[in-house]
Amino acid sequence: MSWQRPRNPWVALAALCIGFFMIMLDTTIVNVAIPTILRGLHTGLNQVIWVNSVYLLTCATLLLLSARLGDHLGRKPMFLAGMAVFTVASLCCGLAASAGALIAARAVQGLGAAAMLPQSMAFITYLFPPERRGAPLGAWGSMIALASATGPLLGGLLVDNLGWHWIFLVNVPVGVAGLGLVMLLVPGGQPRNHRRFDVPGTVLSGAGLLAVVFGLQNGQQYHWGAVIGPVTIPEVIAIGVMLLAAFVIWQRLNANEPLVPLAIFGHRNFTVATAAVFCVSFALSGMYLPLAIFVQTVLGLSPLMAGLTTVPFAVGAGIAAPVAGRLSDRIGGKPVVVPGFLLYACGLALAAAVTGPNTSPRTFGAVLLISGFGAACAFAPLGSVATGEVSLPMMGTASGVYNTFRQVGAVAGSATVGLLFQAMVAARHSALTGTAPHTAALADAVRLTMLLPVSVLVLGLLVSCAIARSTRRATPGPQSSAVTVQVNR
Repeated sequence: MSWQRPRNPWVALAALCIGFFMIMLDTTIVNVAIPTILRGLHTGLNQVIWVNSVYLLTCATLLLLSARLGDHLGRKPMFLAGMAVFTVASLCCGLAASAGALIAARAVQGLGAAAMLPQSMAFITYLFPPERRGAPLGAWGSMIALASATGPLLGGLLVDNLGWHWIFLVNVPVGVAGLGLVMLLVPGGQPRNHRRFDVPGTVLSGAGLLAVVFGLQNGQQYHWGAVIGPVTIPEVIAIGVMLLAAFVIWQRLNANEPLVPLAIFGHRNFTVATAAVFCVSFALSGMYLPLAIFVQTVLGLSPLMAGLTTVPFAVGAGIAAPVAGRLSDRIGGKPVVVPGFLLYACGLALAAAVTGPNTSPRTFGAVLLISGFGAACAFAPLGSVATGEVSLPMMGTASGVYNTFRQVGAVAGSATVGLLFQAMVAARHSALTGTAPHTAALADAVRLTMLLPVSVLVLGLLVSCAIARSTRRATPGPQSSAVTVQVNR
């Protein structure tokens, strides 16, 4: 049978972006509700931290497996199943009466998110021909910046007016509507890959990612010491790295049925783009902790006003992302990505420079507007750069690897920036007293901590300079812009 692209693929993409936006929103919306959840469930900080950690942990660990399942079972069924699981789990989160129940429901939420995430990106390669993928991948990428910026704002509104339960319950009507729209508007019948599952590779990659992400995400919680018995956080991370090294070796040995064919890294642009997306995700995740502490503790803003402070970043990203995507289709990814990294790094450096007890929120908003514009230019074209020369049968794998690097980069950014900030505060012997000297010392710690994401963005800038000119327009066969694609079942 043959599969045809829809006449208006943007409508199908909009339906997919509903689910993708929910996934990204739930990585940041919980943070602003932590104090309220502590009081509402009469629990400790350790358990509440796990409410967010377990979601990120489950999602990051299962991305490679869900990408392969999408190849095998079909992208639309996997996306619908993931959205259904995510929606039901959101209802369970909202109805949770104990910390344990909430943590368990969040783990299931992460499972649903992992099922949707690789499919949403891979779908774009079927909905749009190669020469027109820049703009839709830019719109897809802008959902990350938009959700990251609006999460604290929406969370503050819901917690202040309806209670913490509604940061999860709001997903239920949105998820139900998204399910209906995806069923009606997103075509099915994409090619499927019926190769056998690489069970050892799945176990090695899952266990390795689990250990690495667990160590990075929860290192501060365990004070980088013992977790179980004599086993410490650094040892857990080391075990994870060794398991991932064993996974790479196994992929080389199992050349016929690998979970991740290593030949995909033979595409220069794919390798460069995955490294670059790690850097930009590191900065996107790492910038929010010092910024949130600065605007609430130093400037004395309420959680809602603190959320409003991030709106200029979302506005800048929302304006720039579609433009950056279309521009990358015309002139290539490198001329857009490299200036984007430079602008994003300069924006965060300016944010660090103006950080102080007397900083005007308007000044801070203007700097974040610049940062959001640069972040979108750096991030939006990377998906198109990564997949530009990857064949259609490899798109699921490419999406899974790309999103795994992005997710691990976000976890690494949050963990390392948090660790550095704590060290900076401790070095200045600051106590949370609210006095003027404390405020100045805290602003100084925030300013110095912001230099870490800036440094990683400079690294991303250097990496993105290696992007090669794409040859995807000349790629024959199923990657051409023809409307009909032959599907073998």
